[in-house]
Amino acid sequence: MEIINKIGRRKTSVARIYMQPGNGTITVNKRDLATYFPFDLHQIVVRQPLALVNEDGTYDIKITVDGGGIKGQAEAIRMAISRALCEFNAEHRGALKKEGFLTRDSRMVERKKAGRRKARKKFQFSKR
Repeated sequence: MEIINKIGRRKTSVARIYMQPGNGTITVNKRDLATYFPFDLHQIVVRQPLALVNEDGTYDIKITVDGGGIKGQAEAIRMAISRALCEFNAEHRGALKKEGFLTRDSRMVERKKAGRRKARKKFQFSKR
């Protein structure tokens, strides 16, 4: 019985997962998936890779996630689960890569610049 350990990232969220064969329980930060992500959309995002390769309910997954917001955390978990599925079975890689689950989305918030209200917003120009 092997345990696969993988990391997924999105924006400023980092998800570490421990995946092993089991009966399909998913715990996030020592809480059930439904209590940690109350919205169905985020639960669907987390389960997307498992549903894509018809492995839903065959692995126990323990997740620790920190940083960022709810959506970024859900997408970081999706990436980590996709990486772990590729390690369990290399045949899943093609389908997961085609959906873009293995690609790191590196878009981050641009930093605020000095002398400005936001990253790019400038003060109103007055000619006179």
